[in-house]
Amino acid sequence: MNTLATILLSALPLAAGWVVHVRWLRGCLNTARRDPLTGLRTRDGFTRRATALLKDPRAVVVLADVDKFKHINDTHGHLAGDALLKATADRLAHHVGRSGVAGRLGGDEFAAVLIDDHGTAADLLAVLHGVLARPVDGQDPAIRTTVSLGWVRAADFPDDDLSGLLRRADEAMYAAKQARTGTRRAGLGRLFATLAGRRAGRAGARADVPVMGVAA
Repeated sequence: MNTLATILLSALPLAAGWVVHVRWLRGCLNTARRDPLTGLRTRDGFTRRATALLKDPRAVVVLADVDKFKHINDTHGHLAGDALLKATADRLAHHVGRSGVAGRLGGDEFAAVLIDDHGTAADLLAVLHGVLARPVDGQDPAIRTTVSLGWVRAADFPDDDLSGLLRRADEAMYAAKQARTGTRRAGLGRLFATLAGRRAGRAGARADVPVMGVAA
């Protein structure tokens, strides 16, 4: 056996060990980017994937917020609240599909980027709103709520990055929640102004910023 073959054979265990180590590191990284309760991507993991998807002109950014979630927790307990969050995450991920991405930004707030192949995002999200309001399987049917959705087409605001689009979707979501309409598209109708991502009424927002747009 020549010297080169001997060197290659001796290096095989080291190479195999390195492959295993790399796979382990990737597994740890993927776990860190997944929310342990819902299995959705965390903010960091969502941001990475969503930013890539925004290169597609068909991309739609969605922000979802569970209505009266604190009341569910206070009345029925945290286990019921966790079950509601898990169901919301599963249903959102299913509707977004493999071509998009869904993430949990924190608490009862979720975000998604979906690819609207047929220009039917409004219809899709209207259906999703109904699905998200269904009772959770295995739970008391009384433990239910709605989820307010705000959304924006990335192509409508080509100069906005993900942060800017999420801010617009957040404004639309808050308008939908206030009007109890379920869903609202950014750029249409009356929205509540934000400053540096802080919706009017949140800590850090200016009270003297005028309301954007006109009444729908």
